[in-house]
Amino acid sequence: MKLRPLTGAITALVTPFRKGAVAHDDLRALVEYQIKGGINGLVPVGTTGESPTVSHEEHLAVIQTVIAAAAGRVPVIAGTGSNSTAEAIDLTEGAHAAGADAMLVVAPYYNKPNAEGLFRHFSAIAEATDKPIVLYSIPSRCGIDIPVSVVVRLRAKYDHVRWIKEAGGTVDRVDQLKTALGSDITVLSGDDSLTLPFMAAGGEGVISVASNYAVSEVAQMVHLALANDFAAAGKIHRELYPFFRAIFIEPNPVPIKAAMAAKKVIRSAEVRLPLVELSPESWKILKPTIPARRIA
Repeated sequence: MKLRPLTGAITALVTPFRKGAVAHDDLRALVEYQIKGGINGLVPVGTTGESPTVSHEEHLAVIQTVIAAAAGRVPVIAGTGSNSTAEAIDLTEGAHAAGADAMLVVAPYYNKPNAEGLFRHFSAIAEATDKPIVLYSIPSRCGIDIPVSVVVRLRAKYDHVRWIKEAGGTVDRVDQLKTALGSDITVLSGDDSLTLPFMAAGGEGVISVASNYAVSEVAQMVHLALANDFAAAGKIHRELYPFFRAIFIEPNPVPIKAAMAAKKVIRSAEVRLPLVELSPESWKILKPTIPARRIA
């Protein structure tokens, strides 16, 4: 199977809702907005896509809509992780059958397995598909990270486990992973504000929340960094930095949806409980940081 590059600027897509239901028309329009803005890949139903509160049927329907709308123009990396190994396998098999190019698989949250449990969990998922598996380490949400030793074991056993979205909040993890595996591991930033430092340390891109709205700006910044023009990339980073920070002033994806709805990228900022709408106090902080809408 020929692998498509899973590097550059990749968007962790929001899932638009209206009146409690997935707004598939808005989702299709969002995919077009992303591709027009120069994005390199799309991740439906990750955390930003509110995967914890969509049903199993909705989850797969969102993946199918994004795959159909992308129509092969960019890779689709389907979020298929769960703290239940059986559920993660089921979602992975469903996304594989739907035509996803790769899977984003988060560390099991809440039950906090040890290193051996993590290895067996990811191994079971890797054996359910021959498509790329992008590991996702985000200890602030999961309570655990994915140890470098586990990544090394997985990489040694599975040729299609060679990517990781790293959202631990420290550039040191890039050095740890690259020291252990070198070019055998592709590291993608999971924190918008750390994308440029990650890439300076050897990371190959970002799975971004900010690019849901600022798609052309994030894409340009990442492409400049990949071309080793960190001076020009740094200028964009500084311009976007207040926005990168403000979109996490409340739980993701509440602020980014508010920004997108205000600028009519999607028609509603609706989120599902237990998330609630952005507070007026937070909107006052977020609003002035929102970049002028621009598509390259």
